[in-house]
Amino acid sequence: MEVLALLWLWALPAPALGGASLPELRLSAATGAVFVHELQREPFEEAFVAAREEDSAAVPVGPTTFHAHLGGRPDLPRWLRFAQRHPSAPAYLYGSPTDADAGTHSIEVLAYSRATYETVAQSVIVTVVPSPAGPPRYQGEFLVTDRDVEELLPAATRRRFAEAARGVWERRDLAIVNVTSALHRGARVPLPIEGRKEGVYVTVGSHGTFSQCLVAAASPQSRLRCRLGQQPVATCYDTFAPRFSIAWCNLSLLEVPVGSAAPAPVPGSGVLEEGGDFAPPTAAPAAPLLAGYLLTLLLPLLLAALLCLLLGHLMCCRRQGLQKRDKETPDIQLAHHRSVRGDAEELRRMAAARADVPRPLSTLPMFNVRTGQRAPPARGPPDAARRPLLPPQQ
Repeated sequence: MEVLALLWLWALPAPALGGASLPELRLSAATGAVFVHELQREPFEEAFVAAREEDSAAVPVGPTTFHAHLGGRPDLPRWLRFAQRHPSAPAYLYGSPTDADAGTHSIEVLAYSRATYETVAQSVIVTVVPSPAGPPRYQGEFLVTDRDVEELLPAATRRRFAEAARGVWERRDLAIVNVTSALHRGARVPLPIEGRKEGVYVTVGSHGTFSQCLVAAASPQSRLRCRLGQQPVATCYDTFAPRFSIAWCNLSLLEVPVGSAAPAPVPGSGVLEEGGDFAPPTAAPAAPLLAGYLLTLLLPLLLAALLCLLLGHLMCCRRQGLQKRDKETPDIQLAHHRSVRGDAEELRRMAAARADVPRPLSTLPMFNVRTGQRAPPARGPPDAARRPLLPPQQ
């Protein structure tokens, strides 16, 4: 019910919510570099307190939950993601825009207090500017196994990771290009055990070539060692330790060609012209359905009828018959069969006639004539395997 209520709140403008709204916030993002913005709690909490009456000003704000979406739409741009682990954790907007995402994006941020159910809205305008130098030509992707995505988004953590990557790459112009959770790349959700993390893919890029250590870690010999369950051969493992745990078998190096860009959609079938309106067809042309009807309905019925005829022929027309069987059976076998059958009938009649005869004494328990005591038949000799090895001591 809470999710449905939030979806309804998203569809309404901020004045209709009856909650407060913060001034518009304008941010800038460059292509070829990661964009990270932490939603500050203080302005929203101050707006919560300012919107209350004087007698309820002492009520605590409580945990604050953030939600972000495009203005007038329920989702975010394809390059932008939102992360907040729980209501008391910080909330981040992060992503890596490309040249195709250049322009202005209006993001609506909605915050509500889980203690008083008050809401505060803010409009965040993100302007994506193409980088003059273009995307880094040489890019390397590292898998950090001991962190969650929101643990690598703070500026101080990203700065420490970039410094460690510069020591591996041996370049000073290194920059973080993208940060992606391993869950968004198809990894499994970790078990709720202390110390288990989801993992983060961090992409760093530079305009200089890869170092010898990275080339050795991604060589075919290292991939073979990884398939055998061994660590790849490299000399730069200690650069990240002990702050970051890197899965070196998941290292991937990419060289982006100069001037490469994602192809733009070609206007035509399925793609609207600039400023055009979609005109759906008024009526669909009539299609011949007789062949499909015959194939779908009559063919199974015909096969079922043929199977019924075959089964009826086998059961009714292929029976052997009693007279035919007796003609093909030798007389001595028939006489033996009749004698066995007659003897069996006679035994059944004799068994039915002796219903009132008392049971044999062998089937009755033992009876003492003098005392009148009944006892079960005597058992056999005791099992020698159950006798003790040593006689009991007196």
